[in-house]
Amino acid sequence: MTDAAGALKQAMTTIEGALGAALVDYNSGMALATLDGPGGLDLNVASAGNTDVVRAKMRTMDMLGLQDGIEDMLITLTGQYHLIRPLAGRGGKGLFLYLALDRSRANLAMARHQLTRIEADLEV
Repeated sequence: MTDAAGALKQAMTTIEGALGAALVDYNSGMALATLDGPGGLDLNVASAGNTDVVRAKMRTMDMLGLQDGIEDMLITLTGQYHLIRPLAGRGGKGLFLYLALDRSRANLAMARHQLTRIEADLEV
């Protein structure tokens, strides 16, 4: 099992093109842990903004009566990918992993796969 700091370090060192990562509480919008890289992102601002995205999607799913869980969300920008992965394991309720990637260097399928493995090892 890996703690939050270890999980973010693993994401930043093993996922090609990683620009920044955070573990976020979407109830408060606060980043519980962040690790930035060469992207110069303000991960606290990104965490708060992506909290709104997660809340909106959960509200919409509730209004539609969908019983599915969110596996991950992908936001594609012209130069970046932003992955949001709500934690599914016990103790992870209300938390999500956020990962920003350089689109020119990242392999999106591999990044999603590695982020899933990091989530599975994460102990919160």
